[in-house]
Amino acid sequence: MPMVMAVIVIIILALVLVALNQIDSTDGRCEGLARCFTGTVTEIIDGDTIEIKGGDRVRYLGIDAPEIVHPSEPVEYFGKEATEKNRELVEGKRVTLERDVEDRDEYGRLLRYVWRDDIMVNAELVRLGYAYAYSLPPNVKYQELFLQLEKEAREQRLGLWAE
Repeated sequence: MPMVMAVIVIIILALVLVALNQIDSTDGRCEGLARCFTGTVTEIIDGDTIEIKGGDRVRYLGIDAPEIVHPSEPVEYFGKEATEKNRELVEGKRVTLERDVEDRDEYGRLLRYVWRDDIMVNAELVRLGYAYAYSLPPNVKYQELFLQLEKEAREQRLGLWAE
């Protein structure tokens, strides 16, 4: 009987370690278990907002993509393209959601940096010209990166800056 208990304890510990790795498997990006979690993208709202399994909406931190779903405004230039690029990057994919300082915005959306494997989607959208750098303090962890990527996209006349 003691051998069976030892095996059960080892299995439970192994399962806990696997679960912890799923929550924080980001190679040091997250300074603790509460900084990151993973989720599956179930819907693309627009170029900078997604919905994950369970119903939470996630607003990408540090960027602003052209609007396509504003209640009182028309679709903005390059909004459809930004939404489609976001769809291509994350739809149906498992992503890691990294928190900065604030957890949610005034609309109840989670505020996160979104990672698909080793690609930060927020940065990728700016790098390719589908979004602007847009930092709203106190959530400024990657502000300098986003500003640099926007500058490079402008210089290369990518996406929003192609004309």
